Parts: sequence; C-alpha cells; structure tokens
Amino acid sequence: MGYLSKRLQSVLVPLLLLLLIGSSRGESPYRFYTWNVTYGDIYPLGVKQQGILINGQFPGPAIQAVTNDNLIISVYNSLDEPFLLSWNGIQQRRNSWQDGVYGTNCPIPPGQNFTYVLQVKDQIGSYFYFPSLAFHKAAGGYGGIRIDSRPLIPVPFPPPAGDFTVLAGDWYKMNHTDLKAILDDGSDLPFPDGLLINGRGANGITFTVDQGKTYRFRVSNVGLATSINFRIQGHDLLLVETEGDHTIQNTYSSLDVHLGQSYSVLVTADQAPQDYHIVASTRFTSQVLTTTAVLHYSNSAASVSGAPPGGPTTEIDWSLNQARSVRQNLTASGPRPNPQGSYHYGLINTTRTIRLANSAGAINGKQRYAVNSVSFIPADTPLKLADYYKIPGVFTLGSIPDAPTGSSPYLQTSVMAADYRNFVEVVFENPEDTVQSWHINGNIFFVVGMDGGQWSPASRLGYNLRDAISRTSVQVYPKSWTAVYMPLDNVGMWNVRSENWARQYLGQQFYLRVYSPANSWRDEFPIPSNALLCGRAEGRKTSAP
Repeated sequence: MGYLSKRLQSVLVPLLLLLLIGSSRGESPYRFYTWNVTYGDIYPLGVKQQGILINGQFPGPAIQAVTNDNLIISVYNSLDEPFLLSWNGIQQRRNSWQDGVYGTNCPIPPGQNFTYVLQVKDQIGSYFYFPSLAFHKAAGGYGGIRIDSRPLIPVPFPPPAGDFTVLAGDWYKMNHTDLKAILDDGSDLPFPDGLLINGRGANGITFTVDQGKTYRFRVSNVGLATSINFRIQGHDLLLVETEGDHTIQNTYSSLDVHLGQSYSVLVTADQAPQDYHIVASTRFTSQVLTTTAVLHYSNSAASVSGAPPGGPTTEIDWSLNQARSVRQNLTASGPRPNPQGSYHYGLINTTRTIRLANSAGAINGKQRYAVNSVSFIPADTPLKLADYYKIPGVFTLGSIPDAPTGSSPYLQTSVMAADYRNFVEVVFENPEDTVQSWHINGNIFFVVGMDGGQWSPASRLGYNLRDAISRTSVQVYPKSWTAVYMPLDNVGMWNVRSENWARQYLGQQFYLRVYSPANSWRDEFPIPSNALLCGRAEGRKTSAP
C-alpha cells in the first residue's frame, strides 16, 4: 500500500505543480514521464553486471520534445542508495533548481520520489540525460533527449525519413561500485574494457533504412574516459547540428565526438542494397577499442561482411582541423525564426577573462584532479540551497581563482562568483598529455579559438568572431588551449566540470554562481514547493513556485 501511495503521489504532485506554475510557463505543451529506477542484470560485454535501469530499460527511455515544451518527469528511486538525474545540455532557463547535480539538488533517497519540472525553453537539438551521483554513470541510467523545432520554424534541410539516436561510449566490465572503490582508495581507473552503442556490444544494434532515403543520426558520447570516432562504412556524414546549433553543412567520412558531446548527421542510403558497418572507435589511446552496429538496408541482399573500416587513431592535427571546420550556419533559424547569425557575439565586449587550467596530482597520498589548483569536494548541503537559505559555512564565493596559480593542489568546495548579463571569455588551458573535455551546465558558449601551446592575449588575433559554433561541451587537445565566449544570461548555480568521469569525481569541477540582485521571477524561478531538503537545509520551508 505504501508503494501504491507513493506512485499516486508521483502523479498528483506534477498535477498540482501544473496548477501552480501554468501561468508562469505560458501555454506551451506538457509532456509527462513516470520513471522507476532499479538495478538489473545486464550483459553489454558478455559479462553479468549490475546495471541501472529506467522502467526496465538500458539505455533509458528517450525524451522527445518540441521547443518550449514543459517536461514533468516523476522519478521513483527503487535503488538502495541516493540517486539523481541530470540533463546534459538542457539549459534550465532561470531554473537551476532542476539541474540534477549535487550542487543544486538533494539526492532522491532510496524508496522515494522526486518530480522534475523543467522547460526546454528556446532550445532545439540533440542531448542526453545521465545519473550524476557517485559513479552511477558507469552502470547506465542514461538516455537520449531530442528537441524538435516548432512546426512554423524553418529547418535548413528536408525532413529525414527517420531519426535515430546513437548513444556511444566506453564501458567497464566492473560494477560501478567497484570502480568507485578504486577511486575512493586513491587510485586511477584502468583502461576501459570496450565500447557500447545503445547499451550493446559488437553488432548488437541494427538501424534499418530504405534505399535512396536520408536519415538523421544523433550521436552522443556518453562514455566515461575516451573520445570516439564515429563512421559508417561506405557512407558520408553530412553534419547539420551540434548541441542545438545548426552548422554549416560539411561532409565528413568520420567524425570525432568527445566526451559529453552530441552531433546530428544526415546519412543517405545511396549504396548497394546490403548491410554495412557502423563503427565507433577510441581516439588518442595507445590501445584502440572498436565496436560496431549494423546499417541494414530494408532490401538488403547481403549481410555485413569484412573488417570494419579503419579510422583515425592518435592524430591530433586531424581532429583539430576538423573541429575548426565545425561552424555555425548564420542564415539558418535556431529555436526562433530569426537567423542564428543575428546574435553578433563577436561585437560584444568581454567583461572578464577566466583562465581554467586542469592538473593531476596527489593530495594526502591519493590521486586527485584540480582546476586552477583547487580540487573540488562536495559540501554537506547542496550549494544552491545554502545560497538560497543563506546558510553560512557551506561555501565561500571566490574560493577558486580566475587564473592558474601554479601552486600545489588543495581541497576546497570551490565556487566562482559571476554577475548576471556579463559577457565573459573563458580559456581552458591543458598542460597535460591527454585530451580534456569540459561541460558548463545552464549555459551555451561560442568556441572562438583552439590551438596548441600556451594561450596569451595575442592568441585573440586568431579568434573566429563571425561564425563560431555554440555548444555546451568542448574539447581541449593535449598541451593546448580552447577559448570560448559565454553570455552569462542565466541566473543560478551552475556546474563546470570535466566530462572525464573519474577526473570529475576526483575534483576537476567547480560551481559558477551567476547572481542577480533583483529578487524577481523575471531573473530566476523561486524554489519549487516539492524541493527535497537535506544537510543543513533540512526542515526549512519552501515557497510555492
């Protein structure tokens, strides 16, 4: 009876929330999801593992929405440990309360429910969700997010005959609890055991197409440790979208997809009617892992055969040149009818430069990773709640410097202060020998430059100030830098993190507090009435949204 009452609550709470917030969210449609999160046996690489399933599925159910839709996602945690979901690339406009990372949300306790109420405001494109706590991401629990344009907004290519989601990434045979124990013990993880496509190993997934038709493939790297290269035997990839930004439509034989990144490509089934290899392989690794899926022509006369086509392996210049070729389609509409190029980011004066350098080191004899020498440690209370309730001693603004200091790494709950409506330059500096991938929650940024060596003010002379791609995750090549311009137009507490999940877990992250002095719904929604409270915020009151 207790379970039934909780399930009824998971339905009733969203309905009550709708009555309360309908006026503030306008008349955009609502989409309802009820998810039960459980453990389950999975065998993605032929070995039994404890996976995290959503409604019995791995990967989890897909979210399909249209620009400005409201998503009511009721999550029941049937695990024996706390759980949270986060939404990679969803901007959570004025609403970091729904971001689903520990810096903003209390975990959903075992046996309890939480209903996310979020809006895909002014967004289109390809994204994914994932479990953000502990090392749950290594057990699954992720799924695709597809946001289509509204019917009257022009899209710069004809409607495809089909739309496929490809969630690819590296995988370990060890359970997530064992991987977490390795990290907690102060060691680094071993090399992954293989790659998956949509939760399956080699040739475990088939995509069926009709000869002569064109299809959209939304490819995301949901892995933990490695960049991948994606390709389809005998078929070109026409790039059309990157994390919500329509691109110049360049044709590639293969595409590098770094950790946390998402791309859309169009593929025309213009070859002989047979089956073909779809391939993902690791990049910049001494040992190259490869996996395959099948592109099946509906009138196929032959099954897939032969070795999968090879791709680039350790070539950095190849990848750098490809990344520079990914540019914004200035004349295409985005989520609104006006052209993407009507926002002239290159004409806006930056108000601040933030330089972020990653590093690896040992603290108290254990492996840690840091940003500007600060290795992040979680507080006992989510930072957003501590900020809202003005709870002292949880974090200190300015606890991470704006530039590398060169000092030895140290532990700190690092929060950087920033002002609403500022326009900042962020330079990611990578002095290490491995590729880095960075993600910033709640914001988009324009990738204005990337190159080898040390960044300096003179590097700005080579910035792309006209048609740089905007996105939410970006790579930084070994001993290189990447510069982005970012409008701080979203009030909230936002996670800035490495997408290498061991590095994130061991400290390569911090929070950016974008602050507005106006206590107004115009700038930020109030705390939701169903917000979970924990730590030093436990027992306090929430106001109605």
